[in-house]
Amino acid sequence: MSVAFVFPGQGSQYVGMGKDFYEQNPRARELFQRADDVLGFSLSKICFEGPEEELRQTKNTQPAIFLHSVIAAVLYEGTPASMAAGHSLGEYSALVYAKALTFEDGLRLVRLRGELMHKAGMEWKGTMAAVLGLSPESVNTICENASEAGVVQVANFNSPGQIVISGSVGGVRKAMELAKLAGAKLAKELPVSGAFHSPLMESAQEGLKRGLASATIVDASIPVYSNVTARPVQRAGRIREMLYQQLTHPVRWEETIINMSADGATTFVELGPGKVLQGLIKRIRAGANVLGVEKTADLIQS
Repeated sequence: MSVAFVFPGQGSQYVGMGKDFYEQNPRARELFQRADDVLGFSLSKICFEGPEEELRQTKNTQPAIFLHSVIAAVLYEGTPASMAAGHSLGEYSALVYAKALTFEDGLRLVRLRGELMHKAGMEWKGTMAAVLGLSPESVNTICENASEAGVVQVANFNSPGQIVISGSVGGVRKAMELAKLAGAKLAKELPVSGAFHSPLMESAQEGLKRGLASATIVDASIPVYSNVTARPVQRAGRIREMLYQQLTHPVRWEETIINMSADGATTFVELGPGKVLQGLIKRIRAGANVLGVEKTADLIQS
């Protein structure tokens, strides 16, 4: 049996996240305190008490999910992972688990990433939409055909028949129209603050590039599957480049899980808030053993 750890991305946050760990484990309390010290404000208070509007701000959401995920991985008492991956933001959590990034550098980077993505979303008004029931090839073609109305591309290849598109408001809405005409079961705009994983994030890339250059990144101890390529990376230079490219490229989650399975993963453990990735993995690999670690009661699993 080979175990893969997977780490969730933005959208999995909720008020009260991580409080159970904090109340029941001194190591969790230490990591929450370290996070508050590094950031210079009480991220723990936002996690535990909200308000939800503040937690949902991208600059807070990203470090909150990262922190919860890293704590879950540190406390987990089951079989260690031989490979890891994260969905968008979750890739940073995976890299901390794989010892390519320190906890402190990872936390600073996700806070910076959240701030830069929020700013880019304000500068370049965009949106995202979920498209259900169409093939990746069909959605790519639809985005190409809709591009005359504005920027639009696939942001997430999540699971069979579940794809997210991203771009300008005009481009995304045109693609939604075409998707419905092509027989999509659903084409629904999402409540987001920017066009993540699209060219409208290019302004955020430059700031992130500087942050990545100043962070210490070393070779990963285990393979971490990149969102950009769905392939394993371990070399520090390659990791830095993939994190830079990730902001404007699609998250190839379906391919990532298929490739991890082909490389021997039989059990997938989602570490952090929510159960989004567990649901996606069950749709991608019906026979896989899928677990979740979100609270203290989840820690002892094999």
